[in-house]
Amino acid sequence: MSNYNAPLQDIRFTLHDVLGAEALFARLGFTDATGDIVDAVLEESARFTETVLAPLNRVGDEVGCTYDKATGAVTTPPGFREAYAQFVDGGWSGLASPAEFGGQGMPHLAAVPLKEMIDAANLAWGNFPLLSHGATEALLHHGQPWQQEVFLKPLVDGRWTGTMCLTEPHCGTDLGLLKTRAVPQEDGSHAITGTKIFITAGDHDFTDNIVHLVLARLPDAPAGSKGISLFIVPKLRVDRDGNIGERNAVRCGALEHKMGIHGSATCVINFDDAQGWLIGEPNKGLMAMFTMMNTARLAVGLQGLGLADRAYQNALRYARERLQMRALTGAKFPDKAADPIIVHPDVRRMLLTQKALVEGGRLLGYHAASLVDIVGHAGDAAERERADALLGFLTPIVKACLTEWGVECTYHALQCFGGHGYIHEHGMEQLARDARITTLYEGTTGIQALDLMGRKIMQLQGAGLRVFLGMVEAFCTEHAGDEALAEFIAPLREKAGEWQQLTQAIGKRAVADADEIGAAAHDYLFYSGYVALAYWWARSVAAADASSQPQAFRDAKRETARFYFARILPRTLAHRAAIESGAAPLMAMDADHFAP
Repeated sequence: MSNYNAPLQDIRFTLHDVLGAEALFARLGFTDATGDIVDAVLEESARFTETVLAPLNRVGDEVGCTYDKATGAVTTPPGFREAYAQFVDGGWSGLASPAEFGGQGMPHLAAVPLKEMIDAANLAWGNFPLLSHGATEALLHHGQPWQQEVFLKPLVDGRWTGTMCLTEPHCGTDLGLLKTRAVPQEDGSHAITGTKIFITAGDHDFTDNIVHLVLARLPDAPAGSKGISLFIVPKLRVDRDGNIGERNAVRCGALEHKMGIHGSATCVINFDDAQGWLIGEPNKGLMAMFTMMNTARLAVGLQGLGLADRAYQNALRYARERLQMRALTGAKFPDKAADPIIVHPDVRRMLLTQKALVEGGRLLGYHAASLVDIVGHAGDAAERERADALLGFLTPIVKACLTEWGVECTYHALQCFGGHGYIHEHGMEQLARDARITTLYEGTTGIQALDLMGRKIMQLQGAGLRVFLGMVEAFCTEHAGDEALAEFIAPLREKAGEWQQLTQAIGKRAVADADEIGAAAHDYLFYSGYVALAYWWARSVAAADASSQPQAFRDAKRETARFYFARILPRTLAHRAAIESGAAPLMAMDADHFAP
């Protein structure tokens, strides 16, 4: 059985020593988010996730959710509902929500560690409150005042939960093909009819009411994605005054049988003239939905981070305990029958890869979360604009890289266990199975790559990339004469210049052949992710050297950074070569030739 201990020391280092969270919060007007308060939140988050959620992770996988075909009701695994009640009673559901709707008004960055800990402790359970936050964001930005009053308060305090209903049996990413329809009614509501699939937390026994945010078409809607509107469709009817009515015509039609996250209810949801309320303007639903989706994409990136960290913790423990063979340079523990496997270079390769990707990835993800706070609360319009451009640029990188690295790290951890990793007893195979979904939902890795290359680079002319490169250059200039950082500054500056040149070269080729965008997208995304992590590892060393952290902690940061620059950053060489090969190796072969 795998264990979980919240990595509070590294989270505090990330927040306080590297990101300067307390000063940032004060500058943005979050006067209550002092260092002491943030640390208290971290301690309580660790207690809740370690003692309440983590012990339920295995039962969630073994028992899963059950579906009653007669009633359409979903029952969650034993203990899940009670854990949610504790979550609500503790005020966790509204930690970063506005105080005027019952939340605690904390910065988004201050709530991110709780999210990471939940995902590491029990990813399947964490999916139930996940989209409530996205629904809250969509209503805050696009909802009418009465909708905010009626729906936001119970979502914020956790009495209700939310979902995001996009995908249909015949369409996933291409939402322009969706068929769910919305017919106007005399009372101002709409009758929603259609079927949605892959709906996370589409039904459960945590709360009486579930607020579905549903994409549908009005009768006179134009074709394609320009004709999509967004609607609130509650499980129980709710009028404009907040009065609860009878059961709405919304029903779970089935539960998906999945490779992992068995404790998460992934539902087919049928709407049969269900009462719904339009959010925002007609035919402008995608704009509102992307507010929710972008929040969810950052959150899913944290899922990959959480799983990777839990896997690393268990692999490290096992590597210190498991005795196998002697070190190649001679016995390190001669008083034991054999040396622990942590002495072997290949085990260290896997452990250091996990450590480098987890700790660097934490900075990448937490920095993106800080940008959400800056976009929403900075007093200077130019600063908000820069942060928004950078956040848009980083979102697909955070989502894709942290989840793909989560898969890599969970598989490395499983490999450290050898055959014991493959069996159920140690819990490593569950982490590997659970991690695989994170690369798929809320937009596959390929979709994130296209978003980065096609939209953030080509359409928006690399505005966010320019901001990030400016950060890199400022850091390199600041530390140009620092001999203690010289081994990192020179290769970082070189990679930043290469990143810019590579981007320009893709843009030039794409003018002649649009396939060049899709051909470069995957490799460009990971090239970007590895260079971004090089920046954060260089900053980690600088921050550690200036911190009051124990010497062993500071030494470990420097040694891990050296490993990253020597062993992981060179992956960019392969990605660059693939990008420079162009579209021809991918597109030249006739489609009929794929079959023998």
